[in-house]
Amino acid sequence: MKTHTLLVSVSTLLVAFALAGCGDKKAADASGSTKGLESADQRVSYGMGYQIGANVARQPGLKFDQAAFAAGMQDALAGQKTRLDEKLIQAAFEEHQRKLAAEMEAQGRVNLQAANEFLAKNKSRPGVKTTASGLQYEVLKKGFGGAKPKPTDKVRVHYHGTLIDGTVFDSSVKRGQPVEFMLNGVIPGWTEALQLMSVGDKFKLYVPPALAYGPRSAGHIPPNALLIFEVELLAVN
Repeated sequence: MKTHTLLVSVSTLLVAFALAGCGDKKAADASGSTKGLESADQRVSYGMGYQIGANVARQPGLKFDQAAFAAGMQDALAGQKTRLDEKLIQAAFEEHQRKLAAEMEAQGRVNLQAANEFLAKNKSRPGVKTTASGLQYEVLKKGFGGAKPKPTDKVRVHYHGTLIDGTVFDSSVKRGQPVEFMLNGVIPGWTEALQLMSVGDKFKLYVPPALAYGPRSAGHIPPNALLIFEVELLAVN
């Protein structure tokens, strides 16, 4: 049966779920009981089920029907034929994808307008500099000077990333662990900004959508989102 790419990650987990025999109804109840989760197989099965639930919960625009899902899982585990024509299922996936794409496009337009308005006001604030590409930054702390990284260098940084409304989408500071990466392997806004920094510098970056992920969404980052980072350059390798 053909499947749509809409839920690839979930589909992968479903295969593992079926192979592990997770159709067994012995599992933790709503109160959080661990009865029936004593063996390694049961714990692996529960873990797979939890991952599936977490992935489904993150699917935007999907009103998930647990009863329909359970019926499909039970039929598959029992080796029964699908109750619905495969073309009907495929059409449903495609329709959902079209609906989701339209919603994402509309959200992207709103986010792009908000980003442009924010940048237009932000560029006049004291201390904010704007580069030719449209990247905005301000210096929060100066280090000891010295060489600046090149695109082919590996850098180690601490960062804290938020959206315009203050929502944190990623933060090495919160994790308590700096990250290392090749400078030419990240979003254009970072590649440009880090080349302006020396070790010990800490900048605040205002990255326009075109220098970030553009109309694509990425994890908790919506389409055409302006990204705000506090970045400290710790080392250049």
